[in-house]
Amino acid sequence: MDIRKQVGIVFQNPENQIIFNQVEDEIRFPLENLKLNHIEERIKQALKKVGLEGKEKKEAYTLSLGQKQRLTIASVLAMNTSYIVLDEPTAMLDPKGKDEIYKIVKNLKQEGYTIIYITNVIDEILLSDEIWLMEEGQIKTTFAKRDILEHIEEMKQSDIKIPEILTMLQELKKQNIPIELEEWTMQELTRKLIKIYQNNSKETM
Repeated sequence: MDIRKQVGIVFQNPENQIIFNQVEDEIRFPLENLKLNHIEERIKQALKKVGLEGKEKKEAYTLSLGQKQRLTIASVLAMNTSYIVLDEPTAMLDPKGKDEIYKIVKNLKQEGYTIIYITNVIDEILLSDEIWLMEEGQIKTTFAKRDILEHIEEMKQSDIKIPEILTMLQELKKQNIPIELEEWTMQELTRKLIKIYQNNSKETM
């Protein structure tokens, strides 16, 4: 098995990964190098998935840093790899650029892609389904995101700053108000708290 056809990697700095002047050439090169078929269609579909459709002829150097990172993701998607490794993909991006990457990751997960997301940004662990804590190059522990509240103390022992939303969920659970989230965002938590308050108000009327 040729691992290059199974695993695609996106690094922190897209400017160190992009080597061609034109957007479509950046995606075409690995496809031709691996002698893959349907190259033009692969390029078109990959750019669409990262929100860069119609930019095939655009010069890569004119893209924003966030767009460049999305281009590197498109290059991986075009190869239709089984695994996508994102190595701190938002490390150099502004908030808008980060949100764009988060949206892409969520969409790819829904499409069935297997994504290995490496990060030092603790809030980004909530993008995952399974979490692996690593220490000195070794896997310390693994657990499903749905069980994350049971591992808060373990994360603290590893000097991991706990995301605010997890602290709130933990406190609510102590007050016998367990809440299950799907998107794991403050917006979703707020909506569910409002719904609980409204239901309780109706019951007391």
